[in-house]
Amino acid sequence: MDFRGQVAVVTGGARGIGKAIAGALAGKGVNLVIADISLEQAKDTAAGLEKLGVKTMPVKLDVSKSGEVIKIFEDISKEFGKIDILVNNAGITRDGLIMRMKEEDWDAVININLKSVFLCSKEAIKAMAKQRYGRIINIASVVAFMGNPGQANYSASKAGIVGLTKTTAKEYASRGITANAVAPGFITTAMTEALPENVKDEMKRAIPLGRFGTAEDVANAVVFLASPDSGYITGQVIHINGGMYV
Repeated sequence: MDFRGQVAVVTGGARGIGKAIAGALAGKGVNLVIADISLEQAKDTAAGLEKLGVKTMPVKLDVSKSGEVIKIFEDISKEFGKIDILVNNAGITRDGLIMRMKEEDWDAVININLKSVFLCSKEAIKAMAKQRYGRIINIASVVAFMGNPGQANYSASKAGIVGLTKTTAKEYASRGITANAVAPGFITTAMTEALPENVKDEMKRAIPLGRFGTAEDVANAVVFLASPDSGYITGQVIHINGGMYV
């Protein structure tokens, strides 16, 4: 997979899965825009990636605000002259049972997890359509397919991403743009590491492979979908869950 010199935008790219994705792309020679709500963390991540010999552009971005998204993508086009890859990774949780969930918590999760995919894809497609090439990869979740008690807003946002991905794929295939999603299951994070051992053991029993996934497991799939080698794959969801959902 040789796509050195291409330009990728990774939202929520300063930490966690987004940081792993950015690192994996940088390892392939892809120049990176690290868009994150925390500019300081974006700068730290970008500085580390530059050691791999790629160009980086750290930016502060609230992905739920259309004005900010439009401005940042204009800046990216001025800086790099193109956008080849968009990874819509930014996301939050605001958990609670439906009866107790606050409306503002519903709105925040839908706006940051789902509306952001629409806003960022819309701007990236403008550049991709002109060059008749692009890769859009959206980060969904296993809960989009299984549901999860206490995560009505999160599950709905991730299910919405799946539908949006498929529609994007159909609308822009003729312009050489592919759109796919990955749906991670239980991934090792600071949150899962803090769980009691008995809870982690119970969660692992639901996974045929018997372990949590890693951020790198997700990043590896994203790199393939972002590469020229995936040119005949569009509108698909790649499940990364160790067999928990098949």
